[in-house]
Amino acid sequence: MNTNAVLPKKNERGYYDIRMESIGGMGGNLAGKILAEAGVLGMGWNGVSFASYGSEKKGTPVKAYIRFCDADSELRDGSPVEEPHLLVVFHENLAITHPVLQGIKEDAVVIVNTQRSPDEVRDIIRLHAGTLFCVNALKIAVEEKVRINTTLLGTIARAMEFMDKDALKDAIRRTFQEKYPKLVEGNLRAFDRGYEEVQIKTFSPDGKYPYQPYHRFEPKFGYLTAPLGGVLVTPGNTAEKDLSASREGFIPVLDKEKCVHCAECDATCPDQCFIWVRRTDDDGKEKQFLDRIEYKHCKGCLRCILVCKPEALTAVRETADLKA
Repeated sequence: MNTNAVLPKKNERGYYDIRMESIGGMGGNLAGKILAEAGVLGMGWNGVSFASYGSEKKGTPVKAYIRFCDADSELRDGSPVEEPHLLVVFHENLAITHPVLQGIKEDAVVIVNTQRSPDEVRDIIRLHAGTLFCVNALKIAVEEKVRINTTLLGTIARAMEFMDKDALKDAIRRTFQEKYPKLVEGNLRAFDRGYEEVQIKTFSPDGKYPYQPYHRFEPKFGYLTAPLGGVLVTPGNTAEKDLSASREGFIPVLDKEKCVHCAECDATCPDQCFIWVRRTDDDGKEKQFLDRIEYKHCKGCLRCILVCKPEALTAVRETADLKA
């Protein structure tokens, strides 16, 4: 390991900045800690890792920040990373529901967990310019039976060519060895696959999409202006809610031939994913029939499968064309 490494890329303050855009349950905060540990203990840099989120429950947005500087420099900055050299997006749909690309300049590197090609992903996330790393981290994680964070750490090692790959692998090993020794090898395999199974393409600022400057989040209400408890200030918001970024590799698929339209799945679904239509049955009586699943609202909890007695719902590996 190179414990006297000098960072080849830094901003005007002498820092190399990384921002991770994740969802609670995907391990973004832990990935940031592992990366910071590898940089400090393995590479000899000064570094810091911290996260910004509301609650830690699964499904809530999480931002993890990592900041490095050379060993002979001081690091006394705990402010959010506004213009990262490296951005890691844990799910491509996050770019649809959150402004994850703010502050991404043309010399930045963007890593996206996706099944798609760099050209497709650029259009989905509306990337102004930069180098795009696309890796199907969810597929790798499902096959190796781990979370996606160690897979993405492998891709990060590929993107940060000046980071010692073995330093990151040693940090992963230390993280899991004591409490979860059985997970060590699976996570290391996922790391290696994340390093190798990646598509890379650089996009110049061709004017196709505008640069998105960084804006700090400002809450709509403060302690002096907050409405009374229980008041819903955005009625009808469930119709616009997109939970697809919370899924972890599997979705329920409906077999209409087996479905008896009992509605037990609908009763147990916490997010109203099931779409019903009214039509006449074979006896000429008008009834409600289950028509389809609205995957935009589905977070992949798979509770519906557990209560489906006719087994009309099954868990299937999620793919881009399957949802369509």
